[in-house]
Amino acid sequence: MEAATAENLARTFMALADPTRVAIVARLSRGDATVKELTEPFALTQQAVSRHLKVLADAGLVSRRHVAQARPASLEVDRLVEVLAWIDARRTEWHDRHDRLAEHLRRLGGEQR
Repeated sequence: MEAATAENLARTFMALADPTRVAIVARLSRGDATVKELTEPFALTQQAVSRHLKVLADAGLVSRRHVAQARPASLEVDRLVEVLAWIDARRTEWHDRHDRLAEHLRRLGGEQR
């Protein structure tokens, strides 16, 4: 894996390590929202939500754009797809290792009889 990809993954996982940011990502998965709209379900200030959005944007998970006076946030699905692809590749490796271990243990059990 190239360094940039590893760095992107690390930033993404760090951004998602906070439950509030995970909730913001979940909310944005249903559609774009302004800071004010994102603040409503939390006991947070708009500044706090803006800081969370900055972390998510730095990780490539969220983008912001100007629409009239508003700056709605949008979920960047491509970054989540990249992370899921990485996780899926690891899952395949882990399943393969588990299968090899199970086969090895089965053979060991058969030899001891």
